[in-house]
Amino acid sequence: MSILGKRLKEARLKNGLSQEQLGLQAGLEVESASARMNRYERGTRAPTVDLMERIADVLDLPLTYFFALDESEASLLVLFHRMSTRNKKALLEAAESLKGARNC
Repeated sequence: MSILGKRLKEARLKNGLSQEQLGLQAGLEVESASARMNRYERGTRAPTVDLMERIADVLDLPLTYFFALDESEASLLVLFHRMSTRNKKALLEAAESLKGARNC
């Protein structure tokens, strides 16, 4: 199973959706929604970026989450995605100051 397929399945199950439900909410045709989502999860087909953006929107996840190879990075992407704009700015400022401190 590809990393995209693994993350897609985990996110879908966490949201309590069937493959068909997720496909339909992402705009796939009724006749093919379940089969297409199954192929994406198994890694036998790759969805377009446009479709992945719609799936990410349905699941309230950043597109990049589905492609992150590292679990910690994937978790941070989700947390950052769901933060308020104010908290994102504060986190980025804190990270920048840590980067500067590390170079000393």
